[in-house]
Amino acid sequence: MLVQLVRPLVRTQVQMLAQAQSASGKLVGMVSQWLGYLGIHAEVTQLQTTGDRIQVSLCVGKPEQCTEAEWQKILDNLNRDVDTTPAVDALTYTAMPPAQQSKVQRLLASILHASGQDPLADWPALRPRLMALGMEESMLTGIHSALKVPMPMDLLVEQLEPEVAAFVLSKAIHIALLDQQISQAEDTALKALLSAVDSGANREAVA
Repeated sequence: MLVQLVRPLVRTQVQMLAQAQSASGKLVGMVSQWLGYLGIHAEVTQLQTTGDRIQVSLCVGKPEQCTEAEWQKILDNLNRDVDTTPAVDALTYTAMPPAQQSKVQRLLASILHASGQDPLADWPALRPRLMALGMEESMLTGIHSALKVPMPMDLLVEQLEPEVAAFVLSKAIHIALLDQQISQAEDTALKALLSAVDSGANREAVA
């Protein structure tokens, strides 16, 4: 799994930064290096501490997996005048119609089942951890009900709206990492959600 492969590398880098007399130069190189692993060419233009956080500014070039046409389209979209482009609010659970809320509940229940544990039996301990992830009371109630009638992920993602898939994916990643590891079943489920996001985006591009 990606997490198990990456975590030891991250630990090594953390130790190097902690021991370095001048950590800023090393961190600048690390940020560019790690983004480089993803095929993204990035240059750190500013790095400073802000309280207990590190603030980093980047100059990012075209990723290797991005065509020239796609990159130009991205640049054109970003360069649009914000005054002439209406702001689009991120999809929220409360703004979804009941049918989409039900999909979210069943999808997240499927992710919880993929952990290999018994989420229904563990619900008293699991519930506050999910609430800490920003899940609302109505969502938690729906997830708890959906846990009683589990459905396979491949059925749930059929014709799934890309914006709903993206919303669920952001929550599902946090759920999968609650035990600090990602099982094979969780990995498969996350990839199914990511595929739903990508296929939806491709349908929109064709249209």
